Amino acid sequence: MTAKNRNSRMVYSTNPDFEAFDEKEEEVETLSPSAQNLYISRDKKQRKGKQVTLVTGFVGQSEDLTALGKTLKSKCGTGGSVKDGEIIIQGDFREKVKGLLEGLGYKCKLSGG
Repeated sequence: MTAKNRNSRMVYSTNPDFEAFDEKEEEVETLSPSAQNLYISRDKKQRKGKQVTLVTGFVGQSEDLTALGKTLKSKCGTGGSVKDGEIIIQGDFREKVKGLLEGLGYKCKLSGG
């Protein structure tokens, strides 16, 4: 038994043609900035009342998303992170982030309140 088979979640299959599959997501190719549709919103749920700016809708590799997040955080002069396909920037910087993304060639919209 290989390590891959020992760690499989499949317990038993009655299908004689069953083939094990990997649960890893395939990374999609990063779209050009003009083909991206990004949404910028403000959020404070589950953050102890502190406001953050969320950038969602990015399609591409996680390295490109991380690089974009780093650029936005440095231009805003604040902290943040990149998690679950979202860029999280501490504070309410919606208008500034929109201007920065449009300057980089991204199509973006403000969403939420």
